[in-house]
Amino acid sequence: MSALNSSLQEKNNPWIAITMGDAAGIGPEIIAKAFAQDPVLMRNCFVAGDLAVMQAACAWIDKKDTLPWKAARITQAPEVLTRDPETIPVMQVGQPLGPVSLGVVSPLAGEFAGRCITWAAQAALRGDIAALVTAPIHKEALAAAGAPYHHYPGHTELLQALAAQHVNQPIAGMPVRMMLANEELRTVLVSIHLSLRDALAAVTFDKVLQTIQITHQALSLMLGRKPRIAVAGLNPHAGEGGIFGREEIDVIAPAIRAAQSQGCDASGPWAPDTVFMRARSAPGRIAEFDVVIAMYHDQGLIPVKYLGVEQGVNVTLGLPLVRTSPDHGTAFDIAGQGLADAASLLAAVRMAVKLA
Repeated sequence: MSALNSSLQEKNNPWIAITMGDAAGIGPEIIAKAFAQDPVLMRNCFVAGDLAVMQAACAWIDKKDTLPWKAARITQAPEVLTRDPETIPVMQVGQPLGPVSLGVVSPLAGEFAGRCITWAAQAALRGDIAALVTAPIHKEALAAAGAPYHHYPGHTELLQALAAQHVNQPIAGMPVRMMLANEELRTVLVSIHLSLRDALAAVTFDKVLQTIQITHQALSLMLGRKPRIAVAGLNPHAGEGGIFGREEIDVIAPAIRAAQSQGCDASGPWAPDTVFMRARSAPGRIAEFDVVIAMYHDQGLIPVKYLGVEQGVNVTLGLPLVRTSPDHGTAFDIAGQGLADAASLLAAVRMAVKLA
């Protein structure tokens, strides 16, 4: 057993739930592959999903990779340790999912994906499991599912609402941020799933300062030391002294100074076209920063994803639970063909084990 799994085993409830994601996408397939490719890492894991869908996923990878795995139902998490070898434990969440066509947006699949996320999040909030890893969902399918899931653009917002409800707080009292990370680069976003116009309006003193604070607290725990936080500017060349915009002068720099006064090792605002290179840990060079705070979704995620989605991990910061996710979507175009790569999901499980 790995050192990570050994430390996890010491917890009273060391189980990790992997939510199945959208049944019309590659989520079930990459979960099945992950169990087959690294059974030691997946020792404490089980699937929160649908048994029939996971049985079909095992058949997909068997045809492609000749991996004779099968899915079997469990009724409680500790059964993962007594399951037969080469068996994927599945906790059936509610009633079985009806027929879903692969690669097609389905309200049924969207509702079931939301149901699985809700079940796993509530289990984690109760302390019944150590962490959850979420396979990809399709945001259009989630919206088509209707209430309550159509209110949430994605995983992060749904988990935020569930956590706030658990502690009897308004959603505003449970601020969260998305961090995308791989072996070379980490980035945290000030805003997540907003239109670009709305994202620009979200660059406020309070939001930038809060992002720095959340990042400082989370990475201090992960790294065991104070993180070096680089804050990207919003405008080209970080505004060039106000020539290209005043957001850096009027909003971002004051937020950085406020964070510094609270003990955060934050600097900037740095030119966004070069700061990610400076924060990249590459062979032969040491990164200047541990993380970059980006002002909006694509500013931060394009650099991380360009380095390769196969090792990228999405971590939600600020929640009273551990949640990680692979850094890719549902890939409807290849669902059910046995072609999907499980590397990012495996990386997400490793990160969840480490954080748990």
